[in-house]
Amino acid sequence: MSDVTIQVENVSIKFPKTRVTLGTIEKSLMSLVNLGSQDDDYFTALENVSFEIKKGEIIGIIGKNGAGKSTLLRVISGIYRPDKGVAKSTGKISLLAGLGVGFNVNLTGRENVYLYGSLLGHSKKMMNEVIDSIIEFSGLSDFIDEPLRTYSSGMRTRLGFSVASIINPDILLIDDIFGVGDLEFRKRSTQRIQEMVSDAGSVVIVSHSFDMLKQICTRLLMIEKGNLVAIGDPAYVIDVYHGNAEPNVKKEPENE
Repeated sequence: MSDVTIQVENVSIKFPKTRVTLGTIEKSLMSLVNLGSQDDDYFTALENVSFEIKKGEIIGIIGKNGAGKSTLLRVISGIYRPDKGVAKSTGKISLLAGLGVGFNVNLTGRENVYLYGSLLGHSKKMMNEVIDSIIEFSGLSDFIDEPLRTYSSGMRTRLGFSVASIINPDILLIDDIFGVGDLEFRKRSTQRIQEMVSDAGSVVIVSHSFDMLKQICTRLLMIEKGNLVAIGDPAYVIDVYHGNAEPNVKKEPENE
C-alpha cells in the first residue's frame, strides 16, 4: 500500500428500516422462535464494495439519491463500521459533510471556526495561526462575528469548507456541498482541492455536479443500490449513469 491512501475491501453494511420501538422489539423476539425474519427489518446500504485510491487522485462518487454514496464516505472516514469487509486509510482525514456539521448556530462564525477546528483535531494554537487565512478564503469577514443562525446555507458551507481545507489533510472527503454557494466560491474551492492534491493528498467527492466532476476528477465511481457498478474515466462512468454505456464492475456473490 505504498502509494495507496484508501483501500476498501468487500465492504457491506446494513441499517435497520425502522427505529427501535415496542413493535420492533416484539419482531426481534418473534424471530428467535422463527416467527419472523430479522433480515426483513434491515436494508443493505452497501454490498461487497471494493476499490483503491492512490495519492494524488481526485475521485468522484456518483449515483442516485439513496444509492449509498454518503454511507461509503462515512465508512472511509471511520464514522461507520462495516458489517463485513474492511476500509483502510493512511494519514489524517477531514470529512466535510452536509451544511454546518459540527457548528453551533448560537455561536459566532469566528467561534465556530475554533469549534469545528477542534472537532477536526486541531489545537487552539494552530487555529490561531490560520484563523485569518480561513476568514479571508471564506469571504465572510463582514459577518465573521455575527451568530451563525444569521448565515445562509451557502455561507455556512463556505465557512465549513474553509476550515476543513485550510490545513491540508492527507485525505479530504466532501459530501455534496457544491450545489450551494456563489460561482466565485465554487471556483476558489475547486482550485483549493487541486492545490491539496498537488501536495500529494487524496480527495473523494460525492456530487451531482457532473460538469465539475469531469473537470477535476481523475476517476469516478458509480454506486447503484449499494453496489459498485462502474469505475474509471469520468466521461465513461457518467455515460453508464445515463444508460449510454455498460457497467464494468460485475456483482459478485458474498462469501458466507
